[in-house]
Amino acid sequence: MQVTAIPLSHSLGEGRGFGGSRGLTQFRSATLVRLETADGTVGWGEALAPPRSVATVVDEVLAERVRGMDPYDVETLTADLYVDEYHFGRGPLVHSAVSAVDIALWDILGKATGRSVSDLLGTSSASAFLSDDDDPTEVVPYASTMYVTEWGEDPAEPMRAAADEGFTAAKIKVGRNVADDVERVATAREILGDDAHLMVDFNGNYRPKQAAEAAAALEPYGITWIEEPVPPENLSGYAELKRYTTIPLAAGEAHFNRFEFKRLIDGRHVDIVQPNVTHCGGFSEGRFIAKLAATENVTVLPHVWNGGVGLAAALHLAASVPSYPHAGSLPEHKLFEVDRSENPLREELLSDPLEPTDGTISVPRGPGLGVDVDEAAIERYRID
Repeated sequence: MQVTAIPLSHSLGEGRGFGGSRGLTQFRSATLVRLETADGTVGWGEALAPPRSVATVVDEVLAERVRGMDPYDVETLTADLYVDEYHFGRGPLVHSAVSAVDIALWDILGKATGRSVSDLLGTSSASAFLSDDDDPTEVVPYASTMYVTEWGEDPAEPMRAAADEGFTAAKIKVGRNVADDVERVATAREILGDDAHLMVDFNGNYRPKQAAEAAAALEPYGITWIEEPVPPENLSGYAELKRYTTIPLAAGEAHFNRFEFKRLIDGRHVDIVQPNVTHCGGFSEGRFIAKLAATENVTVLPHVWNGGVGLAAALHLAASVPSYPHAGSLPEHKLFEVDRSENPLREELLSDPLEPTDGTISVPRGPGLGVDVDEAAIERYRID
């Protein structure tokens, strides 16, 4: 099997940086992994981490292991790394790299069997994501928007744009100070309306009592969940915050392996875990994490901040998440994150980009990931 790691980057341009409470980014980046079998079947995967670093890990740690691998052994790959690469196999860069390889292997399996990845993973629980028209190939998206911008954008503008696109739910950036948090949430709530889901993302910028003060101030606005109120490593901070608020807590985008998620889940530190399939270990590890969470009755809502391949992968993971304990009557639709910030790696890398329509977004139904990668677009953004 041929293994190619392709680092990609797009500069946002002078004065166009954006982000959240932890600072701004000037780039959008990703690493694609392209696998090709002896019979010419091509599988694609994506990693979310510094692209040249991930490409190096793929080349130096994973490529030789994957070249002679049977794609049907995909679920052993990450577990083997834990053992064989004892001193660093659980680290973020290794996990990001193996995520891309794992996704590409599942893409190959789907193409070999003529089934979508979500079919292979099992979609019996996809009904938990149904839109109102009861189509199991669609999920209900929420806009990830209202970022902090270098150019001082009016926060109302991106929220109005999301509402105009048909989004009925949104997640916004907060966490700079409580007064600013309230102002941003009030703006978003006014535009979205009283019945819409509204989530807030602190990006881990507060201490527990600061987060508790913010949660109390935001409670009148009907917040669906608070995301990363304290740093990801501050598990005791999550436990402390839970004593002060009834708003559900969410985390996981900065956690990288089953062991980190197990600590989140076992300690009941959060109500919602958010594995990102492009750095939590791919589909194999993402499914493992989802089963751990389901065992303890913790909600799983994947984090998504990716290019086109990663977005497709996240849709398949979302469609396979167990709906336990719900059966027959579902209390609410689960939500799926759709980033609305500038990212041509999301918009241009697929021949047919995945975009929400009329308040839903479709899970690709073709074999494998169900998407076609535009290799000409790859050449525009590759940095190797």
